[in-house]
Amino acid sequence: MEGFARYNHWFDGMALMHQFRIEDGNVTYMSKFLRSETYQTNTANNRIMVSEFGTLAMPDPCKNIFARFMSKFEIPKASDNGNVNFARYKGDYYATTETNFIHKVDLNTLDTIEKVDWTKFIAVNGATAHPHYDPDGTTYNMGNSYGKNGTAYNIIAVPQQKSDDEETLEDARVVCQITPGNSMKPSYYHSFGISENYVVFVEQPLKINVLKILTSKFRGESLSCAFNWEPELNTVIHVANKHSGEIVPFKYYSKAFSTFHHINAFEDDGFIVLDLCGLDNGDIMNKINLQNLRQSGEALDEVYNTLPKSLPRRFVLPLNINSNTPINQNLNTLTYSNAVVFRTADGKIWCEFEDLHDDDLLDEGGMEFPQINYAKYNMKKYKFLYGCGINNIMVDSLIKMDVETKKFKMWKEKGYYPSEPVFVPSPDSADEDDGIILSVVVSPNQNKSSFLLILDARTFTEIGRAEVAVRIPSGFHGVFAAK
Repeated sequence: MEGFARYNHWFDGMALMHQFRIEDGNVTYMSKFLRSETYQTNTANNRIMVSEFGTLAMPDPCKNIFARFMSKFEIPKASDNGNVNFARYKGDYYATTETNFIHKVDLNTLDTIEKVDWTKFIAVNGATAHPHYDPDGTTYNMGNSYGKNGTAYNIIAVPQQKSDDEETLEDARVVCQITPGNSMKPSYYHSFGISENYVVFVEQPLKINVLKILTSKFRGESLSCAFNWEPELNTVIHVANKHSGEIVPFKYYSKAFSTFHHINAFEDDGFIVLDLCGLDNGDIMNKINLQNLRQSGEALDEVYNTLPKSLPRRFVLPLNINSNTPINQNLNTLTYSNAVVFRTADGKIWCEFEDLHDDDLLDEGGMEFPQINYAKYNMKKYKFLYGCGINNIMVDSLIKMDVETKKFKMWKEKGYYPSEPVFVPSPDSADEDDGIILSVVVSPNQNKSSFLLILDARTFTEIGRAEVAVRIPSGFHGVFAAK
């Protein structure tokens, strides 16, 4: 589209869905754009009409000067561009982003079936693109609410049951609300942790300035300008009982760090073990705008050199804290973790993480997009973690990490860039890593084909690949759905 203009941020492109179907020894591929209102509006006007995270849509040139001026005073509307992930609610799959809109998708045809608005069912202004699935069928998620009583972080539960005439999010409920430290500057979050009995929420010092969001259009700035990294603040970890909604009466504190993706959380002997990919600097949101990444030479090297590394880390959170808990003494009694947690003189529970890697991973750059054998080991003690190796923001390898030995195996091929690894267990598997890894691998080289890579999860060696005769752009997340 010649008049379409350019998006400004890595998060902003219109949602393009991909499907690899593996059946009877054959692999087929197709892709479709999500038929969101954003897509339809942009394509009908042959230009970017809907603002995204880092891209502010310009006023319609067909409007008169007064109408274009007045449009600056409108509160920005949420995009329904579900370009982050597929989430499952009541057995159906939805293309999701982090606004209040999700789209039901037919996984056989990739047709967009219906648009669903969270706000019609529950008092939240959106939800994450990374829900958790409980063994009893409940889907848990988190979303913010903004109102006259201030901002709140909401833990949401969507039951499994669905009758023929019931809408998707009907009977969704807020399990509990967590109050931000500053209601006008709540924290950004992309995911959260869940264990057998608890939800774990990391309130990081990557803050969203609500006033800046409300005035962004007037100031001619995108929503990304409202995100600020405030390293002088601590990261605060909140824990709530996912069954009763009761919030654990004490908080856990850590030095400032940010996180996009949680790995796993499980309970053991009075502790919650919380694993996530953490960064020491949360300013990455502004670093990965496309203006920075389109640079070359020394300018691009400077961007790369200032990017923080994302690394797998473990926190141990004691649940049995009271007035008799000793001061300045490591409370972690789990023999398999050297994470430190202690009660300070002012009553805070201070946490210091354990690295779930050795120095060899630092040489590779870092690790993101973590996955585990979710079906059998989510909310349980586990051994293996899969993820993407990141070198200068480029995902150039796949990694299998042993969180006990902190050693890893790697798949890497020069000139190719894999997507998030998706673990698929073998039927009736007994071992944690008995299964395969699926990843979509792309290349900017016009002479190299994109392909679906299949690795043996145990040995981390290639079983096969299915090449595709079209150019596939790099994406974020994916799911495996068995027929």
